[in-house]
Amino acid sequence: MKAIALISGGLDSILAAKVIQGQGVEVIPLHFKIPFCHKVKDSSRQSVLVKENLGLDLIKVDLEQEFLDVLKNPRYGFGSNMNPCIDCKILMLSKAKGLMQELGADFVVTGEVLGQRPMSQHKQALFLIPRRAGLEGLVVRPLCARVLAETIPEIKGWVRRDGLLNFNGRRRNPQVDLAKELQIKDYAWPSGGCLLTDPGFSRRLKELIEHKELNAREVGLLKFGRHFRLSPNTKLVVGRDEEEDNQLADLAQAGDYVFMPPETAGSTALGRGNFTQSLIKLSCSIIARYCDKPAGANVKISYRTAQDKEEKILEVFPLDDVELEKIRI
Repeated sequence: MKAIALISGGLDSILAAKVIQGQGVEVIPLHFKIPFCHKVKDSSRQSVLVKENLGLDLIKVDLEQEFLDVLKNPRYGFGSNMNPCIDCKILMLSKAKGLMQELGADFVVTGEVLGQRPMSQHKQALFLIPRRAGLEGLVVRPLCARVLAETIPEIKGWVRRDGLLNFNGRRRNPQVDLAKELQIKDYAWPSGGCLLTDPGFSRRLKELIEHKELNAREVGLLKFGRHFRLSPNTKLVVGRDEEEDNQLADLAQAGDYVFMPPETAGSTALGRGNFTQSLIKLSCSIIARYCDKPAGANVKISYRTAQDKEEKILEVFPLDDVELEKIRI
């Protein structure tokens, strides 16, 4: 028997795949790429973890555009923030179903645990999601299978139910203990890491949708910096540390503006949209606010377009906090 194991990047999905693999099932690890995972310094680390713990190569499939389409109008709505968890899981299982014949798989494995997530991991949702994806009875959840109804692979003897687990609820100790037992090491965090559950990120995403700017290019910026809406068509993103400063400079594309203080410690910023001279000055004043300069002093800020090497300088007074908060997203 073969099973597609959905790998999220967290511990639970690795554990689920390992448990099924231990029953002699051939596991095909599959990761769907969406643009809302936490920033990872080494993007190849996920593949390394799968190779180290499962001895297999991770297959990656890009779901970015389909996921952005779901975000515009999720059938089952959002969670406490901008997380369309049920629609997201239906999308992933539907794509997995479409790959089963190509990969020769008989069923699908996930790392879900009953009661761990309030929106998508209660019994009704765990039943609904496979049915909507066309995989009713063919999704095995090894970590909590013994507190759920039997699936087709269990009934037919493809997997042994007594070799599956009965995890339930939000406690993480059972997973951590199982990881030790199975000698799984170096996992990045106990459970995945979706930015859509973060209130600040969700606020910025909602604002992006309201301005009809939801696309891969703009979503990529949401992971970095402090965000300011200067006009209906103009945004400024200010780095919060040296790493973000460098990333923002690298993300600048033709037509974007790059701002930075040439003579004092401070933040780099990326400006995107329709910049007038007054908006350039406003941007410089915002960046001056984050410079290491004595109170009451003017600050020199350099600016240029991404494609232009020639820099211009404006000397400005830092924008006060009251005005700053009016335009902060």
